[in-house]
Amino acid sequence: MEHIIKVEKVSQYNDLKGVETQHPLISVFHNSATKALPNNTRMHFGFYAIFLKAGKCGELKYGRNNYDYDDGTMVFIAPAQVLEVNNPDDYQPTGMALLFHPDLIKGTSLGKQMSQYSFFSYDSHEALHLSLKEQQIIKDLFNKLQYELSQSIDKHTKSIIASNIELLLNYCIRFYDRQFITRENINTDILSKFENLLKDYFLTDTVQEIGLPSVGYFADHLHLSPNYFGDLIKKETGKTAQEHIQLKLINLAKERIFDTDKSISQIASELGFKYPQHFNRMFKKNTGYTPIEYRNLN
Repeated sequence: MEHIIKVEKVSQYNDLKGVETQHPLISVFHNSATKALPNNTRMHFGFYAIFLKAGKCGELKYGRNNYDYDDGTMVFIAPAQVLEVNNPDDYQPTGMALLFHPDLIKGTSLGKQMSQYSFFSYDSHEALHLSLKEQQIIKDLFNKLQYELSQSIDKHTKSIIASNIELLLNYCIRFYDRQFITRENINTDILSKFENLLKDYFLTDTVQEIGLPSVGYFADHLHLSPNYFGDLIKKETGKTAQEHIQLKLINLAKERIFDTDKSISQIASELGFKYPQHFNRMFKKNTGYTPIEYRNLN
């Protein structure tokens, strides 16, 4: 039976791995020199964790394909997220790990913009796969952080550590952009499936059962996390997933408004709006006209 381990402090995780705690709010270490985590457990994190897995990563079961790199994989975990540990009995930890508590970056530029790093909310099968050159850049940044922790703490320590973590995360944004490009065929397929799901949503009873379509609904049906799905659509089309949904709504509304046998309230209801005034507001924002004005114009 799985049991849940709450790991609220960096030092607690260090103890599980047999790693010395050099700083209460951050830890950087080579996984190969540590103990394996207790198997068949679920770990609830109270801090950020970044893992770089070295070598072949087939045992991680990330649903890999020809568009991924086999040389290394990065996984990102945010506070309040859960990591499931289900490794084979002969599993040996590899790569490097970076753990840091939110308190470490409070008051820094990194602390103010952590929300932009949406990959902390990606699912495990949406991990970042690195080429050898990319992997070396990440290793160098891990090593710089490890070096800084080995020095005596002074007034510069916090800003230097935060700056290096920020640089590492910015590189990860670049590498994810590269991964979206190298998965072009897969992304095109996802985009096509999204368009079909969006079309079917209004041709079935789904809109009456659920109401207005959400980004989360389509991400779930495509087996993707909402953040990864949103980032993929944005990078492929230049529009957000929500903008795509809204554009579909507007185009359908324009068609149905010409059916004068139906009131605007009926049309709004058919499109999933609970309140007609919300439909009116959205329609005018996107077209410059209220639904009634648009009907009379045409």
